[in-house]
Amino acid sequence: MVRSLTTAAAMAGFVWYANSFAKTNFMGSRHLNLHRSASKVLSMSTIIEIKGREIIDSRGNPTVEVDLYTEQGLFRASVPSGASTGVYEACELRDGGSRYNGKGVTKAVENVNKIIAPKLIGKDPTNQKQIDDLMLELDGTANKTNLGANAILGVSLAVAKAGAKAKGVPLYRHFADLAGNKEKLVMPVPAFNVINGGEHAGNALAFQEFMILPTGAETFKEAMQIGAEVYHALKSVIKSKYGQDACNVGDEGGFAPNIGSNREGAELLVEACKKSGHSDKVVFGMDVASSEFLRDGKYDLDFKNPKSDGSQKLTGLELGNFYKELTKDFPIVSIEDPFDQDDWESYCAFTPTVGEMIQVVGDDLTVTNPIRIKEAAEKKACNALLLKVNQIGSVSESIEAVTLAKRNGWGVMTSHRSGETEDNYIADLAVGLCTGQIKTGAPCRSERLAKYNQLLRIEEELGDECTYAGKNFRKTAWMGQN
Repeated sequence: MVRSLTTAAAMAGFVWYANSFAKTNFMGSRHLNLHRSASKVLSMSTIIEIKGREIIDSRGNPTVEVDLYTEQGLFRASVPSGASTGVYEACELRDGGSRYNGKGVTKAVENVNKIIAPKLIGKDPTNQKQIDDLMLELDGTANKTNLGANAILGVSLAVAKAGAKAKGVPLYRHFADLAGNKEKLVMPVPAFNVINGGEHAGNALAFQEFMILPTGAETFKEAMQIGAEVYHALKSVIKSKYGQDACNVGDEGGFAPNIGSNREGAELLVEACKKSGHSDKVVFGMDVASSEFLRDGKYDLDFKNPKSDGSQKLTGLELGNFYKELTKDFPIVSIEDPFDQDDWESYCAFTPTVGEMIQVVGDDLTVTNPIRIKEAAEKKACNALLLKVNQIGSVSESIEAVTLAKRNGWGVMTSHRSGETEDNYIADLAVGLCTGQIKTGAPCRSERLAKYNQLLRIEEELGDECTYAGKNFRKTAWMGQN
């Protein structure tokens, strides 16, 4: 098939750029990327072509991928998708009908190719905010219901990658520049989801994720080693207790043993940490995803059991007290979505009583939306943001959300989704915005490791020009100041 003239021009430009660069006698591009001020770099790049397509994510469902061409080559981005989603998330446009069980994204792809692309040809990809705002204007709705957040985000991410190339800096540095972050960059603490429950697993466990955070490591590289060693120790513990079948993994690479007690999940983590020899360097986190088991005003910890007698249904106050018991018995430092996205009363009663010691993370509550973050901050409903770029649908709005959260003194945890692709942009985002934390599954499954491996590369490249968040993961050097 003959490629379009614009694409051919883009590739010709890329060849020219590569050959010209090769002929220079400057061999210190790494140090140039790290040290020079991006504001002094003149962009000589324009968007030549944008093409969207439908690809398949890690859960076997369609998602949007976008190719963006400039004179400097091809820049590709793909959009993740969640399984447990908040009702206030931006619209993920799906086709409906029987194809792919209604999950096709051909409408979103068509919006990329026929509505968004023509308006962006000739634009400078370094003007991220201007381009994102233009796409929001084209959509014309508060929740991106016309074009779809998946269409807008695919383009927004591709623009960011092209913008970084145009400036001659790594993507993480470009994200830092866009946010106004001039502080020393920070490598995030990985929050490895090693035990799956909730909507992510077929066991009886109500809580969706049990995570380990190697806050006692000195570097991200050491944190990865600790996480992998605890993960393998956990597999051994689970196999001995529940058999080989219990070692099968869930959507995010965590194990899903047939346990029905949330306390038992935490006990398995303790045993795995002891077995691996890392008890002194690891703390725990939980993603409860409680909106998934709210039934008739109460939280049903036995919601997966069709023969449940109702004895495990708790009020918000009772559930909050249960969390407090767990934090006394286990080194739990982070609890995500402890209550339903509309249960402001329970959030506001719980957070002030534990906030100094425990990170209360808003995911479904805040959905990476500055409007809901502001409301949560005013009500003191939570003290940390889960950053999911596809919840809001653009790079610029995500940066705005992080900046607002940090200025309120919150922690920020960058997050993947259960339906992922091999795109590893969130690794760069976590470093550039100094979020201090990232969760992108267990150290298993290539779409998860793509992010962790990118972080290893970034740390190696930055060397002494970065620090590891460690025990300061809730408050890093950059807290939203420009």
